[in-house]
This record gives sequence, C-alpha cells and structure tokens, in this order.
Amino acid sequence: MISFQLPQLSTLAAFLDQEKLLDITYEHRGASAKSQKVPGFDNDFQRVNIGQGSAAFEQACAAIRNWSMFPPGWTIILPRHTPIRAGETVAMYAKAFGVWWRNSCRIIYVIEEPGRFGFAYGTLPGHIECGEELFMAEQDENGQVWYTIRAFSKPKRWYAKIAYPLMRGFQAQFRKDSAQAMKNYLLKATSRA
Repeated sequence: MISFQLPQLSTLAAFLDQEKLLDITYEHRGASAKSQKVPGFDNDFQRVNIGQGSAAFEQACAAIRNWSMFPPGWTIILPRHTPIRAGETVAMYAKAFGVWWRNSCRIIYVIEEPGRFGFAYGTLPGHIECGEELFMAEQDENGQVWYTIRAFSKPKRWYAKIAYPLMRGFQAQFRKDSAQAMKNYLLKATSRA
C-alpha cells in the first residue's frame, strides 16, 4: 500500500493484526544466517567497520535494539519500540517519489551471544518483495566492531517487478544509508559520553 503520509495508529494496528496471522512469503526461513547464496533470489552482503572496543560494540547493539539502523528521513519501523524478539511483526515504511510504501515483516531469529548481536526479519504478504534480511553487530578478536547486512530478496508484486532496476537501486541505497545511520548513532553516543 502507498500513502502520502504515515498511517494513523488505528490503521497500523489493524494492518499488523492481520499480518500477524499470516506466514512468511518465501521457503528459505533462516537462510540469511548462512553465507551461502539462496538460489532464485538477489543475494546482497555488506560488512562495514563502524568502531572499535567494547563500548562501541555495546552502542552498536543498542542501535539495532532501537531500530536505529533504519535511515531517518526515508525509512521508519512502526511500531517504533517493537522489541527485538523472534515472532514480532512490524511495518517497514520506505519513502520514494513523495509517497510512503508500506511493507510488513516478521522477526525470524535473533542472535545474541558474546561478540555478536542481531536479528533477521522476513517478508509477509503485505510486503512488495519476498525474502529475508539480517542486521548484525559483531566485535572481532582485535576489538573492531562491524555492522553486517545480509539479504536475499526478489520482487513479489507486479509493480516491483516492473520497477526492478529501480528497486535494486533503493536496496543498494538502503545498505549504504543504514551503515551511515549506524556510524552516526555511535558518533552521537560517543559525544554524549
């Protein structure tokens, strides 16, 4: 669905209540946890260094917990304070050409272990594409902090298929802007400390 403005809470709640009852729209549940490519899908991977040390890693984890890796201005997750927990359903809005595009996703799995934190969400029927996307913060043995996005996707709706090259451009821009959003979050957290 497209709209010139973000939805009223009642409209959003009704949409999410419906989506919560539905299953994901692809067969490869959890495949974003592996480095192998998923056949029949576009496979994307980005890993960028965003800091160093335990404090930077903790801030990167906080950014993911707060959904702060979504680039402000043209993407937003609603409800805003949805906890990072397997089974949670969210609406991801992306703004393009002056309109907001509504997409629904469910958190498929969460990774929470020493030196690694993140989650993947998968598409539901209310999404214009189908696939899964992992967002993860990692701290390596040298103390470097990395932000990773791994995704597989393909167009589902007819208009996404027609606009395929444009959609791929938006996905690439999202990865770039998401990494910058993470860097900005860590920079602000450091300046507050």
